[in-house]
Amino acid sequence: MSKRKFNGFIGTYTKGDSKGIYSFVFDKEKEQITDIELVAEVKNPTYVTISEDNHYLYAVGADVDQGGLVAYAINQETKKLQELNRQMTEGSSPCYVGVNRTNSKVLAAYYHRGSVELFETNHDGSLKPRKSVVQFAGNGPNKDRQEKPHTHYAQFTPDEKYVVAVDLGIDQIITFEVSSGELKEVSKLTVRPGSGPRHLAFHPNGKIAYCMTELSNEVIVLQYNQEEGTFQELQYISTIPEDFTENSQGAAIRVTKDGRFVYVSNRGHNSIASFKVNEEDSTLSFIEYTSSGGNWPRDFQFDPTEEYVIGSNQESGNLVLYKRDTESGRLTLIDNTIKVPSPVCVAFLHE
Repeated sequence: MSKRKFNGFIGTYTKGDSKGIYSFVFDKEKEQITDIELVAEVKNPTYVTISEDNHYLYAVGADVDQGGLVAYAINQETKKLQELNRQMTEGSSPCYVGVNRTNSKVLAAYYHRGSVELFETNHDGSLKPRKSVVQFAGNGPNKDRQEKPHTHYAQFTPDEKYVVAVDLGIDQIITFEVSSGELKEVSKLTVRPGSGPRHLAFHPNGKIAYCMTELSNEVIVLQYNQEEGTFQELQYISTIPEDFTENSQGAAIRVTKDGRFVYVSNRGHNSIASFKVNEEDSTLSFIEYTSSGGNWPRDFQFDPTEEYVIGSNQESGNLVLYKRDTESGRLTLIDNTIKVPSPVCVAFLHE
């Protein structure tokens, strides 16, 4: 009998009623999200990521005038979090955290600092002081949003040969290798000026990546050279209707495990846009828009079966449950009444 219940965590902004990181249970049989509870008190844990073995959770966080990462052990029975340690430095907190499969290295991307940091872990999953820092420089044509570097993503490539950083402020995707614990730049791709690249998601084949832009509301389809760590643009496709002229900012991007569909969230247009992947060249064709069921859909995530999607609306303070048609890629909204204060990030335990 297939598993019916799945555990997950929600990262939030703590500027309102939120106190930190919340856990939840998704009951697939009943199509319900239940048991939402606070499991860690920390300031602005806006992004969380879970180790491959489900033993550790790493969250971005802040502490008075400092920002950095917080490491937690996940209780395997209760799914509660126990704080292991914090690694903070003076300045703003990061906006993204990535971890490698063996849980030996953790990455932090700092939007306000315009930098990437590499941490190594101890045997108990706790974080050692930061090992390497890369500070970006430059700006872009959008005077309001690109006055300096704004790094929004840092993650290991699927084969973990390289690290990729995405910087919204300088319109660049930068590749690094890790040499003796230090991040060494290998290559960089400058995308269309003013597009504001935000997040990257790799196709399961490891040879294609999809980049969501925040400022131009587009997906950039990229050819990825696994040997050299270089990217090449193949396609730009809009994620919002041509006639939509109000403020909208691209947010999250996800690719299904079968590599057939790509989904993105649009904050402002308040939608999730669905795309079909062309089998020949992995370019995208638009399927549909689905209402985000709230205001400012910051993130969304597939459940482990990928038959459902859970979205988070930051400004309206609600989670949204969708059923996903695995053949057509279309989403059907089931419930948008699940209250969570200022939800930003959704992460499931790995199955």
